[in-house]
Amino acid sequence: QVQLVESGGGLVQGGGSLRLSCLVSGHTYAVAWLRQASGKEREFVAGILWNYGTIYYGDSVKGRFTMSRDDAKNTVYLQMNSLKPEDTAIYYCAVGHNLDEYEYWGQGTQVTVSS
Repeated sequence: QVQLVESGGGLVQGGGSLRLSCLVSGHTYAVAWLRQASGKEREFVAGILWNYGTIYYGDSVKGRFTMSRDDAKNTVYLQMNSLKPEDTAIYYCAVGHNLDEYEYWGQGTQVTVSS
């Protein structure tokens, strides 16, 4: 059983930064950040293949967002810089056997970027 607890969302002005955290308990193969804006489909933001350490990013966040992990704390992070209003969404941490399908989800954390 895997449990995920996200934190770090909030309200920020455009151009600002936020860091999201996801505490992961249990064995993982792939951990990802996804987001869903109101009225839109869920979007892949970033993900890591745990055993390889390879990190992938969605096109809309490349160069602005950085995913990292701290094995000692069982935590993955999403550092979000140069935030734009279009980054406003609920951000979810998810775990799966790969980065295409996810079995476990966190509760989500709201990120709101004002213009």
